[in-house]
Amino acid sequence: MPNNRSATAPRTAMPSGARRAVRGGIFGNYVDQFDIFLPVIALAPAAAHLFGPENLASNAGLIFVATLLGRPLGAAIFGPIADRIGRAATTQVALVGIAVTTLLIALVPGHTVLGSGTLLTIVALRFVGGIFLGGEYTSAIPLAMEWSEPRRRGLVSGLIMWMSPWANASIAALVFVLLSALNAEQYDAWGWRLPFLLGSLLAFGMLIYYRARVADSPSWKQSTKRANPLKDILVGGQRRALWQVFVLMSGLWLFTYMAIPTLTSELALDGRLDAKTISFTMLCATATSAVFMAACGHLSTFTGRRVFFIGFGVLGAALAPLAFLGVFSTEGTTGVVLFVVSLQIVTVSGYGPVGAYLVERFPAAVRSSGYGVGYSLSIVLPSLYPYYLPPLQDLLGRHQAVAVLLVLAGILVLIGGLTGPETNRTRPLP
Repeated sequence: MPNNRSATAPRTAMPSGARRAVRGGIFGNYVDQFDIFLPVIALAPAAAHLFGPENLASNAGLIFVATLLGRPLGAAIFGPIADRIGRAATTQVALVGIAVTTLLIALVPGHTVLGSGTLLTIVALRFVGGIFLGGEYTSAIPLAMEWSEPRRRGLVSGLIMWMSPWANASIAALVFVLLSALNAEQYDAWGWRLPFLLGSLLAFGMLIYYRARVADSPSWKQSTKRANPLKDILVGGQRRALWQVFVLMSGLWLFTYMAIPTLTSELALDGRLDAKTISFTMLCATATSAVFMAACGHLSTFTGRRVFFIGFGVLGAALAPLAFLGVFSTEGTTGVVLFVVSLQIVTVSGYGPVGAYLVERFPAAVRSSGYGVGYSLSIVLPSLYPYYLPPLQDLLGRHQAVAVLLVLAGILVLIGGLTGPETNRTRPLP
C-alpha cells in the first residue's frame, strides 16, 4: 500500500529550485498553448486576405494538420533528447524554435505579394513550430513535476493544465479587442500580426527565464541514462505503459473535440444564439472548466490517480451525452449556458491530473519520451473527427452522433484507468 504520510505531513517551504521549475512549467505551458491556438483564432478573420477567397475551410485545415503532425514528431525527437541531456536545456531549445517560427509567421507577406506562397509558407512554419511545441511540453512539464513535492504534484499538474483554457480565452479576447479597434482592412493588413508578435515575445521571455532560473531536477540527474529511450517506450519494457496512456489520453482528446469545437459549430448551426452569445457562453464554460481542472488535479492526490480516472470515465460517459443533448433541448439562454458549462466540467476538467499521472507512469530515464509521445500521439485519431463524425451524424442524427462519441470517450478514459496501476502519488518520483 502507498504510504500516505507525505500527503498529510506538515507543510514546509518549497525549495527555490522547485518554485522556479514549477513557475516555468505553469507559465511555459501558457506560452505553449497560446502559440498552439494562435492560428485558429487570429488568422480566421484575415483568412480571405491571406490565402485568397477560395477554399478557406480547406486552407485553414492545412494549417491545423501541419501543427498536428508536428507535435507528435516533436515529442519523438525532443523526448529522448530531454531524457539524455536534460529537461532544462531541451526546453530552452524548444522555446527558441517556438519564438522564431511564431515571429516569422508575423512577418509573412500577404496573398497579394506571394499568392499561394503565403499559405505554403505559413503551413511550413506551423509544421516546424509544431515540432518545437511538442518538444516544449515534452521537457518542461516533466521537469516541473520532478521538482514538485508529492503532496503538491496533483495541484501543480492542475495549474499547468488549466493554462490551456486561459490561453485560448486570452487570444479570443485579444482578437476581439483588435477587431473592435481596427477596421477590416487594417486587421487584414497588419492587425492579425500583433498576436503572433506577442506570442513570439512570450516565448523569448520564457527562454530568458529558463536560462537564468531553472535547473534540472535531482531525479533526472541521479537516473541511469538510456541509449534509446524512444525504443524503450515503443517496443521495450515501457510499451505497455505507453499504450495504456494512449487509450486514456485518446478518450480525453475525444472529449475535448466534441465538447469544444464540435459544440461551438453545432450551436452556430442551431441558430438560436447569435455569435456574441455563443462566444460569451463558451467563455463562461472555459473559465469554469479551468477552475475545475485545477481542483481535479489536487483531488487526485487524495483519491489516487487511477481511481480518479476510473470515476471520471464513468461520470463522463453517463453525464456528458446528457449535458450535450440538454444544450439543444432546453429553452432560454440561461439553460443553454448551464448545460454548456456542465458539459465542460464533465469532459475537459479530466485533464487536471494528467501532468502528474503521466510522469508517475514512466521512470526518469524515459520520462520525457513517455510523457511526450503518450500525450501527443493520442491527439491524432480524435482530431480526425471531421472525417468520421459527418457519416455518423447521417446515420444517427446530428446531436445523437456526438452523444455517442462522448460515451465512447468516457469508456476510453475508463479503460485507460482500469488497465493502469495506481501510481505512487505520495512519494518522490523514482
